[in-house]
Amino acid sequence: MTLDFLHELKWRGMLNDSTPGLDEHLRKGPASGYIGFDPTADSLHVGHLVQVMTLTHFQRCGHKPVALVGGATGMVGDPSGKRAERDLLDEEALRHNQECVRVQLERFLDFSGQVNPARMVNNYDWFKDMGFLRFIRDVGKHITVNYMMAKDSVKSRLESGLSFTEFSYQLVQGYDYYWLNKHMDCTVQMGGSDQWGNITTGTELIRRMGGGEAYAVTTQLLTKADGTKFGKSEGGNVWLDAQRTSPYKFYQFWLNNSDADAAKSVRIFTTWEEDHVADLIAQHVKAPHERRLQKELAGFITTLVHGEDELKGAIAASTILFGNASEGLSTLTEQQWLDVFEGVPQAEMARTTLESGSALIDLLTDHTGFLPSKGEAKRALKEGSISVNKVKADETRMVDAADLINGRFILLQRGKKNYFLVKAV
Repeated sequence: MTLDFLHELKWRGMLNDSTPGLDEHLRKGPASGYIGFDPTADSLHVGHLVQVMTLTHFQRCGHKPVALVGGATGMVGDPSGKRAERDLLDEEALRHNQECVRVQLERFLDFSGQVNPARMVNNYDWFKDMGFLRFIRDVGKHITVNYMMAKDSVKSRLESGLSFTEFSYQLVQGYDYYWLNKHMDCTVQMGGSDQWGNITTGTELIRRMGGGEAYAVTTQLLTKADGTKFGKSEGGNVWLDAQRTSPYKFYQFWLNNSDADAAKSVRIFTTWEEDHVADLIAQHVKAPHERRLQKELAGFITTLVHGEDELKGAIAASTILFGNASEGLSTLTEQQWLDVFEGVPQAEMARTTLESGSALIDLLTDHTGFLPSKGEAKRALKEGSISVNKVKADETRMVDAADLINGRFILLQRGKKNYFLVKAV
């Protein structure tokens, strides 16, 4: 059964606006549609995922997605939603970034399908040989300054200042649409609601430079239930690159969604059918304490981005960190230990000292400084609030090299939430 793309966007809560006639155009048969990604970093982040999923849903509905990596427009900078002009990158950095972005997009889009494979293009390929005079003569003459000044992305920046570089961005992006329309029969451009002005400049340019069908569709900008920007954590952007945001932290980001945010996200960031999503939300409402909605969402998107093995590692790490059982500590890789306990107080200890053995009370104080004094350490041990590798310990406990997990780590704990990591060197 062929899925209705606009219906998909509507029930998923993604649709913001579209130009007249798009629905009828899509019903005629497979259409080509694109979204642009400026390669200003070597990784996408969660904030990009709405548009990545828009292309994913577009392909699922039988259409042909085109991911435009803006090697040329990335050198200019889009003023939409920006308060100030951003730093511009050189060609070498942009080329590197676009290759990294392609690898990430391949986790979501099928580039090898027989019927409607995804395609990737770089607008640098058609801009690199176009000189400035040719551009303003062949393209610039078709769009008036009055038309460009009326765009919200321009008006919102007039007081703070807008360079000619940024002012021209909508014309450059509009030409992208014209080129794709002419050479790849691309008839749909998609983007966030803040891109409406840039996209419609493209449809207008196509109309004035020879005609042709061209449509626009925008998605709603995603915010959290509290009104803050979606895709941010306390440490900043949540990246798709495991070197920037570990799979464990990525998993935790989705797991920590509020009920309202999870109900919104499960529609947007999965490919599950409408009935399944409705059933999952209904089950969650009956037993919200089980957090099934968050767990299913986090599992799906972490597997999609990082793979099943990393998901298993993230779940194991979560179980260990927030549970009471010691089983499973040895299953964590060294990198997972460092990821899970990043930000937790840590100390290095000579392996030779551990091989000789040390009283736990000395480990808690003199060797690590986890507790400020031996008096406090004695009280904590008498209270039964100290654990070594998740196992309760008393005053008689000795610690030696046999306690090292993976030959490297000892996990100290006071109460349920106070952790300290000892690393043997």
